[in-house]
Amino acid sequence: MAALRTHLVGAVYQWAVESGFSPFILVDAARPGVQVPPGRVEDGRITLNVDPRAVRNFAIQDEMLSFQARFGGQPFLVSLPIMAVLAIYARENGRGLSFEGEDEPEPPTPATPLAEGAAPRKAPALRRVK
Repeated sequence: MAALRTHLVGAVYQWAVESGFSPFILVDAARPGVQVPPGRVEDGRITLNVDPRAVRNFAIQDEMLSFQARFGGQPFLVSLPIMAVLAIYARENGRGLSFEGEDEPEPPTPATPLAEGAAPRKAPALRRVK
């Protein structure tokens, strides 16, 4: 799930920048690994302007997002797991993606044995049609 979210966040970010919009992200600041200015967090969340004109060294890696920004004139390195991103959108029109309600996927459950009397599934058969 994190890999998909990484690609989706990156795609919306790129779309916003290429369209001349200001990309903003909504972050769950209570997640482990989130490094944001603590005085800016409200109700466990923070909204960050990630426009290239507002930040430096913006990077989306496999499961992390990071950049440098100024808060109250002071430089700060923002770093957060991609799973902490709740939404990414363009400030000007509000279009983007929301990940609220989505959580990390549960591990797959092991296959259950066939119930008594159930026939095993056959593998699909392929045949050449001329």
